[in-house]
Amino acid sequence: MSKQEHKDHNHDHGRGHEDHNHGGKTAVIMFFIGLAAFIGAYFVDNETLNIVLNIIALVTAGYHIIIEGVLDTFKQSIKSKRFKPNIHLLMTLAAIGALIIREYHEASMLILIFAGAHFLEEYAEGKSKKEITNLLKLNPTKARLLKEDGSEEEVDVSVLKVGDRLRVLNGDQVPTDGIILTGETSIDQSAITGESIPVEKKTGDNVFGSTMNGLGSFTMEVTKDSSDTVFSKILQLVSQTQSNISKTAVMIKRIEPVYVTIVLILAPIFYWLGTSVFAWSSQESFYRTMVFLIAASPCALAATDIPATLSAISNLAKRGVLFKGGSYLSNLSDLGAIAFDKTGTLTQGEPAVTDIFFDSSVGEDSKQNYLDIIASMEKKSNHPLADAIIKHLPEAKDLDLDVENLVGTGLVANYSGTDYKIGKPSSYKAVSNGIKQHTEEYESNGKTVVYFGVNNTVAALVAIQDIPKETAKNAIKYFQNENIHTVMITGDAVKTGQAIGKSLGIDEVKGNVLPEDKSRIITELKNKYNVVAMVGDGVNDAPALVTADIGVAMGEGTDIAIDVADAVLMKNDLNRLAYTHKVAKKLRKIVWQNIAFSMLVVVALITMNIIGVMNMSFAVLIHEGSTLVVIVNGLRLLRNTFSS
Repeated sequence: MSKQEHKDHNHDHGRGHEDHNHGGKTAVIMFFIGLAAFIGAYFVDNETLNIVLNIIALVTAGYHIIIEGVLDTFKQSIKSKRFKPNIHLLMTLAAIGALIIREYHEASMLILIFAGAHFLEEYAEGKSKKEITNLLKLNPTKARLLKEDGSEEEVDVSVLKVGDRLRVLNGDQVPTDGIILTGETSIDQSAITGESIPVEKKTGDNVFGSTMNGLGSFTMEVTKDSSDTVFSKILQLVSQTQSNISKTAVMIKRIEPVYVTIVLILAPIFYWLGTSVFAWSSQESFYRTMVFLIAASPCALAATDIPATLSAISNLAKRGVLFKGGSYLSNLSDLGAIAFDKTGTLTQGEPAVTDIFFDSSVGEDSKQNYLDIIASMEKKSNHPLADAIIKHLPEAKDLDLDVENLVGTGLVANYSGTDYKIGKPSSYKAVSNGIKQHTEEYESNGKTVVYFGVNNTVAALVAIQDIPKETAKNAIKYFQNENIHTVMITGDAVKTGQAIGKSLGIDEVKGNVLPEDKSRIITELKNKYNVVAMVGDGVNDAPALVTADIGVAMGEGTDIAIDVADAVLMKNDLNRLAYTHKVAKKLRKIVWQNIAFSMLVVVALITMNIIGVMNMSFAVLIHEGSTLVVIVNGLRLLRNTFSS
């Protein structure tokens, strides 16, 4: 099954799950009417009135249970062209059976407990969805539009166009994605990236719709249509999350009607065994058969996965890790290998100066002067490494130099009668042993080296590299401790890639890789390691993200990442990916705990029924109690149980 087919398959199953809301508010009101009638029956001595009150309790509290049991079974059976009963049908038949043997009190209690438990289940499930659904409340609705005459008009966000100018005052919600034109502020981006600390913003910086402005005010230009903003992409992702469920949940939903059918087939066999083998009376055998229907019902089994999965996804959403569905989070627990793009994922994504080495012939008094000259020359340059050098020398003096950029040579300048040059090592014919030795050392570590010469003699070298992130080192170490094979895929030279890989401790490095070859590498890894994740920036890594079992996009909220990946790290922090894997493993553990517990309760109830120590009321109470235990166990995943 392809990834897209799996998405469609899950969507169908998830929709069926969401359709069961057990009658809404009307059902809740009717439930309490039924509860009042049931309690009233306790205080009535008249037998006929007592029966009437119990039947009223059964019908009002459980009419939606009966309707779902009979009508849904009928509709699903017609739709699938085969008998597809549901759990509610078992409860309905058990209640009817109790009425047949004149156990009116038992019948009404059965339906009351069953209906009440289901309302509690819905509340518990709602808790697990809360963090995801609350995103909808954050969607901005109004904006302060700046007109050409300088006046302001409050307008609906939906009418904004790319290029419109907006004013955002202190405490306002940023209405849409854009770029700051004037002003400085700090913005709470937790709705997008999950980071709790506000981010400083200035002219030229990007801002995201739905984030909260701090004390400053600013004007901004709209850069995206309201339907294309990062937040709207998140809302689209949320809608997928609600319907896409795990393989375990899909399996449970598939076997549920088969399980119920088997129980219905076993019920008359159980009755026959009671009268023939256990020598029960026909009424006692019938009663225990009704208890059997209740005990064997797979209510708890049906709730083992979805509430827990939604809780885990909610937990991750609060930390800026967004999944398009439970199936991908579930897959993550089986991870055998994980591949990373290098630039921007494992590294900072921009070059930085790592070393400056002066030749032994340069005196201490000259070093600072040379650093001032290097910085001043680079300020007149447009080559990509200039910014790295300037950032590394913030305290350098700004000297008035005439700098010339000679193609194939580098930067040249004359200052106070001395010639200076910054260029590639190949632009110099002879260097000292010290310079040569350090050049070889730095280049073997994947660094780019440039020389600084004074009158054609190399006085210093500068080593530059896109340096690894500390979070990447921690994450790689975590995955290796989990026996997950780590791979770095990069378009850089093999030597450069291996140097970065070595510093990070990565198991395997694939260098000189073209974007179109990345998906082929992922396919090879899948053949060897079964379940494979790919982590990239979502642009040139798109084919690999789609090919992987779990595609994870990095990118501070880039919309292209949300489009192509199965999961998104809204903040470029690989520690959050390690945290996500821990949550996925705990989710798998809790789901199997729930399955084992729910089946153990079924076996225990059936056994107790056979030996005669279980009645209908206790069977319902224990059975529905086990369902709530399963759901509450899943809700534990809402808590932050690991450091992120």
